[in-house]
Amino acid sequence: MKRSLLKLFIFANLVLFCVICKAQSSEVYSFEKMIPVPGDGGYDYVSIDEVNRHLFVSHGTSVNVIDLKTEQVIGSVDNMKGVHGIAVDNEVNRGFITDGGDNSVVVFDLKTFKTITVIPVTPKGPDGIMFDPFTKRIFAFCGHGNAASVIDVNEMKEIGTIDLGGGPEFAVPDGKGLIYNNLEDKNSLNVIDAKAMKVIHNYPLSPCGGPTGLALDGANQRVFTGCRENKGMSVVDINTGKVIMTLPIGGGVDAVVYDASTKLIFCSNGDSTTTIIKQKSANDYAVVQTLYTRVRAKTMALDKVTHKIYLSAPKFEPGTRKIIPGTFAVLVFKKN
Repeated sequence: MKRSLLKLFIFANLVLFCVICKAQSSEVYSFEKMIPVPGDGGYDYVSIDEVNRHLFVSHGTSVNVIDLKTEQVIGSVDNMKGVHGIAVDNEVNRGFITDGGDNSVVVFDLKTFKTITVIPVTPKGPDGIMFDPFTKRIFAFCGHGNAASVIDVNEMKEIGTIDLGGGPEFAVPDGKGLIYNNLEDKNSLNVIDAKAMKVIHNYPLSPCGGPTGLALDGANQRVFTGCRENKGMSVVDINTGKVIMTLPIGGGVDAVVYDASTKLIFCSNGDSTTTIIKQKSANDYAVVQTLYTRVRAKTMALDKVTHKIYLSAPKFEPGTRKIIPGTFAVLVFKKN
């Protein structure tokens, strides 16, 4: 009788071990570490300088700088009023920060992190920002002004504005003269001629509602847009504006990133999840993991070298939006 029970016990443990192994092997990404970041201010975008291997973290009135080699905080850009997005132009060794509280773009040195100048912008509410490698200009997307400010990186001044026809969210360049930009309040996608500084197409994104994050697959001519209202990610043909398919994701999506090497798409959601989607072909996609992160860890950056993803967020008092002091951090997740 004892021998039979022992055999049953061993068998049961082997089955449990196999189940655990299978569950772990099915996880595409897993938590690696947390990088504590000083300060208790609000937060928004995170962005990577691939050349200098730095992660920039929007944080209240500052931008914290993390060395991706050591994954330690090494500096900051300070004395702003309300930071949102960060973009870099390595050719001129300058970074550009949207300071929504000051209605300006702050220019800083990518090596020393010292402020070089402050550029006032005409449209209200500068938020998202990106560098276009084709025109070598900075585009700051202004949510309250329904427009974009265009900045010359050498003269360091605004050289024009673009009427977007709605409230802009994330934007991505194709490197060939076009920029794609979500209009959150219009449920549509703008196609912008970067050189002419004007919108040349606007595509409805139905069933996508409240489009926010946006990522580009240039090889397959697809964009991936995160849809907050219907908790979905839509795949869009950028040549026709046709929505190919929409996949279910978590609630409160903000950022979307695409890893061309692994064919994975990541949607970071405010509900403490990041939805990971596998691209099987240009028109075939499947959700492969719901990665658990932290409540309101909704902005994200992808390191194309290590394939790690970085999300920033503090902890909040349960059921509130009140930040628990001393808890702001960058969460690091690695590919298994």
